[in-house]
Amino acid sequence: MELHVERPLLNQEQLEQLGHWGPAPRTHQWRTWFQCSRSRAYGLLLKYFPVSGWLPHYRVREWLLGDLLSGLSVAIMQLPQGLAYALLAGLPPVFGLYSSFYPVFIYFLFGTSRHISVGTFAIMSVMVGSVTESMVPDEVVRQSTNSTISDERVQLASTLSVLVGLFQVALGLVQFGFVVNYLSEPLVRSYTTAASIQVFISQLKYVFGLQLSSSRSGPLSLIMTLVDVCRNLPKTSVGTLVTALVAGVALMMVKIFNEKLHRYLPLPVPGELLTLIVATGISYGANLNKNFNVDIVGSIPTGLVPPMAPNPQLFAKLVGNAFAIAVVGFAIAISLGKIFALRHGYRVDSNQELVALGLSNFIGGFFQCFPVSCSMSRSLVQETTGGNTQVAGAVSSIFILIIILKLGELFQHLPKAVLAAIIIVNLKGMLKQFSDICSLWKTNRVDLLIWLVTFVATILLNLDIGLAVAIAFSLLLVVVRTQLPRYSILGQVPDTDIYRDVAEYSEAKEVPGVKVFRSSATLYFANAELYSDALKQRCGVDVDHLLAQKKKRLRKQERKLKRQRKDKQAAPSSGTTVSVSVDASHGDVKGSGAEDSRAQVSPANELEEVAVSRQEDAKAAAATTLKALGLLQPDFHSLILDLGALSFVDTVCIKSLKNIFRDFREIEVEVYIAACHSPVVTQLEAGQFFDASITKQHLFVTVHDAVTFALQHSRSGPNSPVLATKL
Repeated sequence: MELHVERPLLNQEQLEQLGHWGPAPRTHQWRTWFQCSRSRAYGLLLKYFPVSGWLPHYRVREWLLGDLLSGLSVAIMQLPQGLAYALLAGLPPVFGLYSSFYPVFIYFLFGTSRHISVGTFAIMSVMVGSVTESMVPDEVVRQSTNSTISDERVQLASTLSVLVGLFQVALGLVQFGFVVNYLSEPLVRSYTTAASIQVFISQLKYVFGLQLSSSRSGPLSLIMTLVDVCRNLPKTSVGTLVTALVAGVALMMVKIFNEKLHRYLPLPVPGELLTLIVATGISYGANLNKNFNVDIVGSIPTGLVPPMAPNPQLFAKLVGNAFAIAVVGFAIAISLGKIFALRHGYRVDSNQELVALGLSNFIGGFFQCFPVSCSMSRSLVQETTGGNTQVAGAVSSIFILIIILKLGELFQHLPKAVLAAIIIVNLKGMLKQFSDICSLWKTNRVDLLIWLVTFVATILLNLDIGLAVAIAFSLLLVVVRTQLPRYSILGQVPDTDIYRDVAEYSEAKEVPGVKVFRSSATLYFANAELYSDALKQRCGVDVDHLLAQKKKRLRKQERKLKRQRKDKQAAPSSGTTVSVSVDASHGDVKGSGAEDSRAQVSPANELEEVAVSRQEDAKAAAATTLKALGLLQPDFHSLILDLGALSFVDTVCIKSLKNIFRDFREIEVEVYIAACHSPVVTQLEAGQFFDASITKQHLFVTVHDAVTFALQHSRSGPNSPVLATKL
């Protein structure tokens, strides 16, 4: 199929006339913020209280059964994970149950995702644990005989939750949900992989039943903790190790069973819950704590605790960790939320998700919860077991409430080693992300570099500093990549108006007498000089050397002309004679009509001098060309800059483009610009790029328009036929 296009050759000035260009009308969105109407109030209600929008339209017959089964399945997982992740956060296990109830119900009211399971999560728990254990070390807790030290950790974690919630709500209200865009997928996956390593090492002391001399925090804390574990291995409690191994193997077998037979099972077998029940029964019957020195959970109070105000004095100490936890928690939640939203055809509002998570953490902090996010494993269970809405989350929170009120005390004899085994087995999915290294090596090695730097920084510098380093490195890499774009000389694909890199397309040929140059990145202050250098190099002409030689020879020629003029002024005029007679007796000097003759010949001499000066000026102008100066001329008469990649321009970019016009015109090459977007043209106008020497007639709609114009208006006349547009 062929497409024939006939249209006039268009530069920017002609295009604006043809299309009746005018500035786009400005929209003052801020004016709507102060408008008050019934429809606006209803819109705000639906935006900030989403449950009021979807709950009245809930399809009871279609969705209720699936949400009930899904909520029950999630609650069965939530119970052991809540107990285990509280241990990971350095808190008594019951606070994991509180964190599995209050935040889940609050997210049900304010969240926009239908499938994510909010609650305790390993990454968040280990970040909280690094804070609580650094400010209230383990050895202080062991040496204390009263409960005040444990209460200090609880207050610390709840205050941290309030602060995390404040950050998330504030960021959501100022529409700061886009901040997650700076956390690329390789960065998030690498960060969670490194965090899973931290989780794994932090649980080794419970697996081996060790009492470490001190808890570590800060840079290199993970390495030092691993060294402490290895140093204390001879003190391993055999009973604790056997308990952890048996529980871990049993959990792995159940998970493998679920994976193999998931097509035939209406619900996955609740391996964690069964392990919890069996381990608690064996521990109680065999009295593992006294007979085999196996550490158990201990007293679990029943009922809900009254709300407690956070300690504002801790805000200054926790602000850095709180911001890091807020960003990481939101990144995990929104990434999972978007995956499920795309899969099921609905939209997740990132700003409202920030508000919902923030309110979950903020209100939960008053009820002694620690910061939460969403769990990958529970979210998958909630989706695969038939969950349709967040009613499933509300159902799971009700089941957890029943356990808190009536059944919590039944797990007092649960071994901590079993909780550690549950945590480690659930890290399987995140540890599988090490396979990203092989896939990124094949697909994108820049993303692989981000992955490796994030992993190493998080392992060595801890979770909060590691995240900051990872984000800074990722943004720095973006800047570096704009400084190292691909520069190309373009040629025309035969019988088309398409221009491609001659190094990649063997059939693309350069148009004789015309150079077309393109950069793959936008042009701004960080790469403007690199752009100019690459342009001069790719054109095959040493522009700077040629300009220096031209200036040198022009100065030499100017000095020669000055000497010639001085010589002419010093030489006597050949067409005028003056006779002087001296009368000695009278002392008079008489000239024989010298003034008269001078007056008479003056007009003729002036005309002759004007004619001579014009000839000299013409000769001087001709003498300034490269050919007259004995310099090698470029093998092209026109240069076209394809600026289609530009998304914005700054003052440095404008100055750089002006310098390119000036330098190439000095070596008798005319410069044109092509394929600029309208916002870029507007910015060029605002930056006073266009003037008497550079007008919009030098800016063309497409590269083909510029090439055609250059061939028709070359100084030496067209040396190639005008290229037809045949598509």
